[in-house]
Amino acid sequence: MARTGRPREFDRDRAIDAAMALFWAQGYEPTSLTQLKASMGNISPASFYAAFGSKEALFREVVQHYLATYGQVMAPLWDESLSPREAIERTLRGSARMQSARAHPTGCLVVSGASNCSPENEPVQALLAAERQRTRTGIRACVERAIANGELKASAATDVLPDILTTFFHGMTCEARDGMASDDLDAAVTSLLTLWDINAVKRGTAKRPKKKLTD
Repeated sequence: MARTGRPREFDRDRAIDAAMALFWAQGYEPTSLTQLKASMGNISPASFYAAFGSKEALFREVVQHYLATYGQVMAPLWDESLSPREAIERTLRGSARMQSARAHPTGCLVVSGASNCSPENEPVQALLAAERQRTRTGIRACVERAIANGELKASAATDVLPDILTTFFHGMTCEARDGMASDDLDAAVTSLLTLWDINAVKRGTAKRPKKKLTD
């Protein structure tokens, strides 16, 4: 009598990576349970639900995994050992490289992973919206810190600078997914940062008081 083979051990980490690739490439709603199970080695529905509970629960776990790995390009925003400008520049350039890399799906999962959900999946859309708001808050904190430190002028232009930087950051996803190369995105970042530089406080340019003329 032929012996049955030993069941292949379920590798949860590899399953999360496989699910992340699908959700990142296709988005939450277009990714089916059939695709997810197939990417995990054709596991049974019972095994899927035992491991993850539901598709939404799996997606939430995938998002946390993404933030802990690829999403770490955002970490400079909260690193106060960096100057505000350097924090913004490192974040933008690092994200541009990550989003345009070809070793994984292009763009940003947080931006495009659930951008057009039906009402029943609103909690999934809200999850990513909260993460995008966290990015807005981090960018605004950098600009406000620069103003408080005297690195940027307080003006109408710097009032809207966080919105400009955030809009550019989120817009990179569309450009990367449409094939824009890393070098082109990086050049765009360089141009964008001129908006910061023209609003920077120039050091050592203050006028000295004139000496009184003596008779």
